[in-house]
Amino acid sequence: MSSIAARLERLPLSGFHRKLLVIGGLGYMFDGLDSSSLAFLLPVVSKLWHLSSVQIGLVASSTYMGYFFGAFLSGVLADIIGRRRIMMSALSIYCVASFASGMVNDWHAFFALRILAGFGSGAEAVVIAPFLAEFIPRRYRGMFCGALVGFMSFGYVTSSILGYTVIGKFPDGWRYMAVITSLPVVMLLWWRKTLPESPRWLEAQGRVREALSIVETVEAWFAKQGIALPEASLSETPLAVPAKPRGALGNVAAIWSRKLARTTAVSWLMWFSVAFAYYSFFSWIPSLLVKEGLTITKSFGYSIAIYGAQIPGYFTAAWLNEKIGRKRVVASYMLLGGVAAIALAFSHTATQIMIAGICLSFFMNGAFAGVYAYTPEIFPTAVRTTGTGSSSSFGRIGSVSAPILVGFVYPAAGFLGVFGMTTAVLVAGACVVLVFGIETRGRSLEEIETQELGARAAPSPLPSRDGACVAESEQQAASRGRAGAAAKQF
Repeated sequence: MSSIAARLERLPLSGFHRKLLVIGGLGYMFDGLDSSSLAFLLPVVSKLWHLSSVQIGLVASSTYMGYFFGAFLSGVLADIIGRRRIMMSALSIYCVASFASGMVNDWHAFFALRILAGFGSGAEAVVIAPFLAEFIPRRYRGMFCGALVGFMSFGYVTSSILGYTVIGKFPDGWRYMAVITSLPVVMLLWWRKTLPESPRWLEAQGRVREALSIVETVEAWFAKQGIALPEASLSETPLAVPAKPRGALGNVAAIWSRKLARTTAVSWLMWFSVAFAYYSFFSWIPSLLVKEGLTITKSFGYSIAIYGAQIPGYFTAAWLNEKIGRKRVVASYMLLGGVAAIALAFSHTATQIMIAGICLSFFMNGAFAGVYAYTPEIFPTAVRTTGTGSSSSFGRIGSVSAPILVGFVYPAAGFLGVFGMTTAVLVAGACVVLVFGIETRGRSLEEIETQELGARAAPSPLPSRDGACVAESEQQAASRGRAGAAAKQF
């Protein structure tokens, strides 16, 4: 294991890690607020601008369109130019577009800005989890990355409350709602001042001196808090050879190389099945139940209960990530979500629907907590965000295609046919993860990379004057002048 990874792994759980969790989690909270707010904005703007059914469909899919391209592009670029720069740029795009969408007076501009906001949201969301995973020690990584996405639930609950208060109480409430979703611009300044670049990514790029400078700054924070650090163990796992720069197309090709093709296929299918099932259930359940004569899904209480169930769903899964492992969490929550869906299909009273709906929300969102924690771990550092971003984008194909397929299946197979199709996709995805997935619990990212993904081990690094192990190349030496600036960012 490299000096950098070993020094990060020996850090005790502290306010430093919790600060990173909160900074990243707030980004997810506003992402959840932005994406779920469209459900409340759409009925208002469709009446305001007299939209046809086709136009309503376009606006409804605008965020997902932007998310698809944003997630893929940012994932590829974050492996080339760095995690921090992408997170900052994406958040800026998201904030500006969200704010501007509340100022427009026609649906064409609103549609374009919602795509742009979705682009920024997707670009930001796909990099946060890999960034956090590269800082958090192995013994907490699954819990922290699972809890990270749990912040989305607070955004969903907030959007539900704002949807029934702000939009319902004011003539221009939809504009106020759009502006509120742009508030992360305040957080942008906080991020700019406090976020360092990932030392693991810097090391993978051969910029070891910059990486060491950031690690030393982190260690200085612990010393300032009076926290004594144990000695770093450098012998646990060999260091993977730093990848040669490939460029965007080279990174995309790398995740489908012989060594990574199975991992990529598992990740893509996992994301597709979870997203397909989630959006099948939650985009169609209210209207299907209404057609069956059950109107409880139109109530404010039902919406709050469904959104509220996300919170324990996310955080119980985050806790279980370290107890039973990520892939078991993903598979078990997917299967239990399928059971809840079947129970909902056979529900006939308001109480039954409420309980089944809460269970469905609990397990489907919990599955995402496992997915977000698991995905960054199964790709090497050099292509970690490329793998994560492409998986997330492929999942969006599931989220877009699911409502369309349900629209075809329901007239032919009815209510039970829809739930049967979706549950079958969930079961298939769970089986793929269980059978072909890599076990990551309790293992460092470097151990997974060298032992599971076939990375070659680097020669033993040379000791530096301060005892740290550094294999310095000409590129690393040239980057010394940038180390001070990198350290000041933290």
